[in-house]
This record gives sequence, C-alpha cells and structure tokens, in this order.
Amino acid sequence: MDLRLKGKNVLVTGGSKGIGKGIAGAFLREGANVAVVARGLEALETAQTEMPELRIFQADITDETARDDVFKKIEADLGKIDVLVNNAGGSSGGSVMDTSLAQFEEAMQLNYHSAVHFSKLAAEKMEANGSGSIINISSIFGRESGGKPTYNNAKAAMISFTKAFADEMIKKGVRVNGVAPGSILHPTGNWQKKLDENPEKIHQFVQEEIPAGRFGTVEEVADVVTFLASERARWVVGATLNVDGGQSRANF
Repeated sequence: MDLRLKGKNVLVTGGSKGIGKGIAGAFLREGANVAVVARGLEALETAQTEMPELRIFQADITDETARDDVFKKIEADLGKIDVLVNNAGGSSGGSVMDTSLAQFEEAMQLNYHSAVHFSKLAAEKMEANGSGSIINISSIFGRESGGKPTYNNAKAAMISFTKAFADEMIKKGVRVNGVAPGSILHPTGNWQKKLDENPEKIHQFVQEEIPAGRFGTVEEVADVVTFLASERARWVVGATLNVDGGQSRANF
C-alpha cells in the first residue's frame, strides 16, 4: 500500500532510540523528511549514523523554553511540519505513597505537557496550511491499571487530550490520533532489562498476559503510526488504537 508520505516533513519526539527511533525509520523508508528531538546527544548521533538522512536535535523537552527553542530550529530546517509524533516518555517512581510529588510533576512534563505543547505549536502551523497529522504515543496503561502510577496518570491524560484536540482541530483540516502500545521489546527498553534479569519470570508473564504469546516489536508500532499519519487513515479522528497483541483487558 502506498501511504503517500514521500516528501512529507515529520517531527518525532523521543526519536533517538526504542519506539521513537523505529517510527523515525519507518517514515524515512516511506520517503519522508524526518527530524527527531531527544535529550541524549550520544543516542541521537548513533541514530543518525544508522540513518544518515535523519535530522537530529538535542533538547530537554521537559522544559517549556527548550521546547519553544527547538521547535523553531526544527521548523527552520524542515520548513512546514506535516506530521508530529509525540513519542517522548518514560516512567519513574513506585507506589503512590513512595513517590514524591516532584516525580509526579516530572512525569507529567515529560509524558504529557511536552505533547500538549508541541501539539499546539505544530497545530498552529498546520491550521495555516489546512492539513496535518498529530499522533500521540500513549499506552494501554493509560486506559487500565498496570505499571507505575506516574506513567499511567500521564498517559491517561494524553488519551483524553487526543480526543479533545482531535474534535477541535478536524474542523481545520488537522487530524489528531493516538497509538497505545502494549509490552514492546527492544534493546534499550525496560522489558529487555527485565528479560535479561529473570528470563523465566518474563516468559511466564508473556504467556499469561499477552494472548498473542510474544512481545510486540517497534516495527509493529511504527507501521500503525505511519498508517495513521497518511491519507489512507483520513476518516480516523480522535482514536487511540491499541497495538498490543491482545494484552489490554479493556473492552473499549
């Protein structure tokens, strides 16, 4: 299927490794121009070595001023932005009582506020062009319990934001959607660390919790993201699609 993404300008946050890197690579293979922003310069440079066409930008996107500054730089380099993928995220803390308020605030800045801010910045330009696609990477745990509360809270907020912003922006030609991955295995992720530490426990988890009987891959997430970004998904608005091999327990 031709997704008609050749020549499109794409920005992926948290795009130096893991799912974000996989998404960036998928868009490059479709012939798009791709910029990624992340905190770690070494990981960014490694990604660019593997994908020479990739444009890399370093910034701490938990900081509002840094987000403003890097967006301007990316826009100056790419020109108009056709697709924004808000992928940056991470989890920290433990149980609610063992997690400081500062950690909750940091999680919201990284997982949620960065996505809202970049969405507003990109949407302003997309509206002027009469078209655009914004895709927010959340999690199945944004819909149900599981994982760390700081992460779950932020991803739940992202799913809610996705629907609200989608209804607002579709009138202006801009589609907003989301993807909610389940457990995805990649070299720099938490699941790989857990697998290395206790293979027997993790294999048992997979068999009990993932109906498909295996972890997902970054490519499987990236395939859904590129589809949603394309005109092939032009009637998909405000949806957050599970990509989880059946792992989610939610009915809706």
